[in-house]
Formats: sequence, structure tokens, C-alpha cells
Amino acid sequence: MDAVEVTGVVLIAQPIGEFDKRLVILTRERGKIIAFARGVRRQTSPLLAASNPFVFGRFSVYEGRNAYTLRSVEVTNYFTELASCQPGVYYGFYFLELAGYYGREGLSAEGMVNLIYVALRAILKGNVPLQLIRRIFECRMMAENGEFAPPDEAGGMDVSARYALLYAASCKVTELFSFSLSPEAERDFTRYVKKSLASCVDRKFHSLMMIE
Repeated sequence: MDAVEVTGVVLIAQPIGEFDKRLVILTRERGKIIAFARGVRRQTSPLLAASNPFVFGRFSVYEGRNAYTLRSVEVTNYFTELASCQPGVYYGFYFLELAGYYGREGLSAEGMVNLIYVALRAILKGNVPLQLIRRIFECRMMAENGEFAPPDEAGGMDVSARYALLYAASCKVTELFSFSLSPEAERDFTRYVKKSLASCVDRKFHSLMMIE
């Protein structure tokens, strides 16, 4: 059986049995997949560190009828620094959870994978407030999935907030977390994104309990 190579990020790593894990991986090529990592919880396993949330890399997997089996991982970033970044790590878990909500098997998720990466980097850099990173991430996640409509005109909204919404929905992902807003503009930006998300998402996220 030939292995399949996919590039992505581990969203969920759930212990199974005594030594295994069930991984949910968001991949650029095949969307959200489930992969079982056999024996990965043994201290001698070469996949021990690579089978955790936030790990980005190239995953070699064997394709089964309903799931994949992990063969090897070429890690590009472990994001281990997030563990000591409080409360930033909780925002990171929320980003993974929201991506898991939107991810679909068989649909390319390149935009979402890239979005998670730059958002985690923004958390670690600390140049943008966490609450603003969150709302920018939500805005772009909806836009990536065709569920975000920026306002046609400012109306009663701060003009710079409208411009920021347009920018966040369409700019290069590498330039996404590059702006700041006045308190008034951030208030309007947050209000618009929050309302938009509420109309698109029909569930509550466990990770938000740690943030809110």
C-alpha cells in the first residue's frame, strides 16, 4: 500500500486505548481527515512529539476505508511556545476548534491552514491585542468559506472599521495581522464580526469558555 502525503496542522489529538491517538488533521490537499497514530504514546515512539495539537508539517498516511493511519511526519513547526503563552494558548485552541467546524473532508483547506499558521504567529509576536486577533481570524475564516459579506457602506459604523473589514476579508494572509484600530473602530469591527459569526455558526465552542 502506497502512502499519501498531505500538508496541514493537527487540530485534535485524542488518546485511544493504552498507546494510540486519534488525530484530526486539517490538510491543504484533502481537507479535514482522521488519522490513527499507532503506538504514538510510547516514550520511544518517533511520532510522540508530532502527534499533538498545533503541529504543522507534512504527514505521510496510509488511506483506509473510513480513516487514515499515520506513517511519519516531517514537522515544520511544533508551536511549543504557545504552552507558556497565557492566555494566548486558549485563543489558539479556539482557532483550531473553529477551523474544525468549517473543515470538510475532500475539500481543499489551503487558505484555512495558512490562516491558522499566521494567527498563531501573531499570538506569539504579541504586537496585536488578542481580542483583535480573534475577530480578524473569525472574519477571515468566514470569508475563506464564503460566509462573510463586508458592509457596502459605513452607515453608522466607524469608517476605518469598515475599511478594516474589507481588508481582513481580502488581503494576503501574510499581511492579515498588520493593522491596529482605535477603540471606537475596534468596537464597531468586533460588533460586525460577532453578529456575522452568530448568523453563520450554530454551535458553541468549548475553548471559548476559557477565554470568556
